[in-house]
Amino acid sequence: MVKQQNVEVDISASLSELWRVLTEKEREILRQNSTIQQFKRNELIYCEGDEPKDMMCLLKGKVKIFKEGVGGRSQIIRMIKPIQYFAYRASFAQESYLTNAAAFESSVVCMIPMAVVEELLMGNPQLAMFFIRQLSIDLGVADERTVNLTQKHIRGRLAESLLFLKDSYGLEEDGATLSIYLAREDLANLSNMTTSNAIRTLSTFVSEHIIALDGRKIKLIDEERLRKISKMG
Repeated sequence: MVKQQNVEVDISASLSELWRVLTEKEREILRQNSTIQQFKRNELIYCEGDEPKDMMCLLKGKVKIFKEGVGGRSQIIRMIKPIQYFAYRASFAQESYLTNAAAFESSVVCMIPMAVVEELLMGNPQLAMFFIRQLSIDLGVADERTVNLTQKHIRGRLAESLLFLKDSYGLEEDGATLSIYLAREDLANLSNMTTSNAIRTLSTFVSEHIIALDGRKIKLIDEERLRKISKMG
């Protein structure tokens, strides 16, 4: 992974949830060992097979966790939003990364060496519980999405993905447009379908006045109906 130019960020404010369970001495260790790195749009943050050396926290921007599948087709596993921690599971499991991470847009990431994290964990039970909760939440989300992406029909999968994006990143000032602009391929990869199926299903949703499209912008017109489609699968 190519090192980025460091920028100054107040991590005590940025990592507030983690900061609360640390002692002042532990906070100082974190200050001395953390670095802030910037990533351009579509730039890889880590790659499958890399050795996990850092825990990461997204401070600004949007990040996708994905895996290359059969025939070079990608599957988006998770979407990371500020302030979420990622890239630490592989280190705890003592294995290489099984996924890839890339910036959806210009992003700022706090990098904390796993050696430092593990040292702090040994002396702070509250920090250990923090990570147990984080891993448990991630596992619950992964379990639910596995069922949704394998059992729902195409319409249900796409509806679920649109609602997932809304819940993850919110809406713009108009209260309807998703605050993330995805290429059709990325939306397909998030929904476990081909790009052509994603395009056709989006067009169907438009004709049914459930959503409106403006390039990569997606506006939710009838969210209640979208939820019904997602629930029915």
